[in-house]
Amino acid sequence: MMKRFFTLAISLLLGAASWPVLAVVILQYHHVSNSTPAITSVTPAQFSEQMAYLADNNFNVVPLALALDAIKAGKELPAKSVVITFDDGYANIAINGHPILKQYDFPYTVFVNLEPIEQNRRNMMDWDTLREIAAEGATIANHSYAHDHLIRRLPGEDQAGWEQRIKQDIERTEAAIQTEIGHSLKALAYPYGEYNQALRALLERMGYVGIGQHSGAAGPYSSLTALPRYPVAGPYADLDSLKVKMHSLNMPVLAIDGEESELINRNRPSLTVKLDSTDVRTNELMCYIQGQGAKTPTWLDDHTFTIQADLPLPAGRTRYNCTAPSRSKGSYYWFSQPWVQANPDGSWPAE
Repeated sequence: MMKRFFTLAISLLLGAASWPVLAVVILQYHHVSNSTPAITSVTPAQFSEQMAYLADNNFNVVPLALALDAIKAGKELPAKSVVITFDDGYANIAINGHPILKQYDFPYTVFVNLEPIEQNRRNMMDWDTLREIAAEGATIANHSYAHDHLIRRLPGEDQAGWEQRIKQDIERTEAAIQTEIGHSLKALAYPYGEYNQALRALLERMGYVGIGQHSGAAGPYSSLTALPRYPVAGPYADLDSLKVKMHSLNMPVLAIDGEESELINRNRPSLTVKLDSTDVRTNELMCYIQGQGAKTPTWLDDHTFTIQADLPLPAGRTRYNCTAPSRSKGSYYWFSQPWVQANPDGSWPAE
């Protein structure tokens, strides 16, 4: 099923025109290395191939700040706009990734945790290295202090205590970036891609953008506290499938019922989505339940569909992904809803 989808999608995008769009594809990387875990890595050869594809096919690689400004203002970006991001700040980004990005003069963003830098961990970039890459086109941004599961409360911690602790965590890291690098993007990449309504509301009050790890093109229909990114690693590093994602469009979602990323004892969540379906081939919209395969949605009217897993979601992180071809733009709209499922007793699975 997925192979057939990618074959059809590639045939569509090969005929796509170059039109201004209200969307940008944000790519998420961790390691660029031959010796790190495959599930979070691309090899230098893969990364070089992917960057060459962007350059050879006239993609518009833009800084994250420019993309965020356009999304906030509802402004069009040039066709095929892409943002490149890395999480955690591993040293192999500077060693293997940066020279390739510098070759093409591509801007990029590295989301860093403060604690590993303070601890001088050998596999992480230090401030000197971060300053060096920042001077040559990188933006350094916030990934929290210690890469904790930010949505989880400590034993005995109430809502007010949790909010104070997380606010201090984010502000401490942002202040260090401002002091050491000289800029403050006020954008948080959620550790593990985990967020819930409480964390999103906190970020909004703080004036921060929140960026996840769920799939889709970002744009005016995206929430500024739940912007999607395409993870690129392991099985998701294949260039043929990645090409489809690089050309994808921001699904025109008008309303979501059931949107909540933290679930306790709701292990078959129902999601109802209302679309501006003017340019969406709704009869071809298909959803995929992570770990359960393809699922045809139920349409409640011409603009609204609902989807629910057939089997209980496992404890941990899961997604519903939905795609549909554009009627006019030769590419695919893409939408993803992440879920974080606790154990039945409210505890969290070990990682």
